[in-house]
Amino acid sequence: MLTWIEAVGAGAGGGLIAEAVVAYGRLHGWQQARYEARATNDPLPPLGRYMDPLADSLAALVRVALGGAAGWLLHTEVTGIYAAVTVGASAPALLAQIGRATTPMQALRPPGAEVQGALAEPVTPEETLPVRRETAS
Repeated sequence: MLTWIEAVGAGAGGGLIAEAVVAYGRLHGWQQARYEARATNDPLPPLGRYMDPLADSLAALVRVALGGAAGWLLHTEVTGIYAAVTVGASAPALLAQIGRATTPMQALRPPGAEVQGALAEPVTPEETLPVRRETAS
């Protein structure tokens, strides 16, 4: 088990890694647009069309903070550095899911997954079987 300081650091590092991947995607898009412009002798697109330093820096800072917060919140559940980095990288989605949950069971299941068993909502047969409609020819 990690200490809370280790989990916060690894979670923040995961958030930073995820933001670096996003920044790379934007830079790659700019690079491809430049190659296309060179091939057609069009003017080269400016980097500012693909990145906004102020907004991107603020988003990166918030993502790192969310990664650290997720690492802190889950430090008793996380058993290794790689798990803490993963928690930090997925922090925005993970924290949004936990925030939307109204019960502990909803917080633990993946988005879109249905609960099975006694806690599941009753389903009518019409909802489970596909309806096949035949047309007269």
